[in-house]
Amino acid sequence: MVRKIVRIHEDKCTGCGLCAEACHEGAIELRSGKARLIRDDYCDGMGDCLPECPAGAIEIIEREAAAYDEAAVRARMAALEAVGSLKGTAAAAGASCATVRGAAQWPLQIRLVPANAEWLEDADVLIAADCAAYSCDGFRERYMAGRVTLIGCPKLDGVDYAERLAALFAGKRVRSVTLARMTVPCCGGLERAARLLAGMSGAPLEITEIPCG
Repeated sequence: MVRKIVRIHEDKCTGCGLCAEACHEGAIELRSGKARLIRDDYCDGMGDCLPECPAGAIEIIEREAAAYDEAAVRARMAALEAVGSLKGTAAAAGASCATVRGAAQWPLQIRLVPANAEWLEDADVLIAADCAAYSCDGFRERYMAGRVTLIGCPKLDGVDYAERLAALFAGKRVRSVTLARMTVPCCGGLERAARLLAGMSGAPLEITEIPCG
């Protein structure tokens, strides 16, 4: 059948992973550092991923494609949840050290990072708001390069980030923590969490704040 479906332009894709996080059906995965539509019948063609792509690499087109299969999507999401991927990103909550520090380098939601995240060991960590990538020019190149990026929204998530981060860092030798601080009031929640984190982590931890946007 001919229907609306997502098309991803690989040449434009930066591998940020925001589209995979936004896709409620788990139809998009990062593979070899690029976003891929893994199966036509997982995509409902509604385009929740479209506004999340900072590179303009996604569009909705009409083409011959298998019909959207809601039952298959439910089964996929149940399987992903069983292995700890609550949003169907297929890796964000349990990515391996090699994946996180490799070419993909997509941001990881603070509230989804597993407590046994071994890839935080000896890592340089960047903490930023969800919306920072949209507000800061060259965010990936200037801020994310070489760092494990943890993101969250102190205004909407309802998570105590200081306690959460302290628990994640406990027992691990985190090399450095950089906070990308935007000049908006809600970003102050991340700043306060970072300050508290320095005293809660159980090990000397210097946090560097850099302006963003």
